[in-house]
Amino acid sequence: MAYEQVSNPFKKRSSSEPRKTTKGKGRNFRTVKEGAGMTAKGVAEYKRKNPGSKLQTAVTGDVKPGSKAAKRRKSFCARSKSWTGERGKAARRRWKC
Repeated sequence: MAYEQVSNPFKKRSSSEPRKTTKGKGRNFRTVKEGAGMTAKGVAEYKRKNPGSKLQTAVTGDVKPGSKAAKRRKSFCARSKSWTGERGKAARRRWKC
């Protein structure tokens, strides 16, 4: 029998909670080839589970310099400069960093 910590800060995922996946019908994340990151459906689901969340999808289109979207992109690109993993690089490509 394994020891179980009474006030464990790491929650165990319940069997009814779906796995985070990039394949299939219920996917909420893009594959690396698609540019990584969350899908719009995934963002909507996250917001439902976390009321008050301000999570948004990636800024991928052309934006006016100085607009809110341009500032979000600039901020993301600055934050993610050190990402060297495959998914991180794919996300930066998607954001056009």
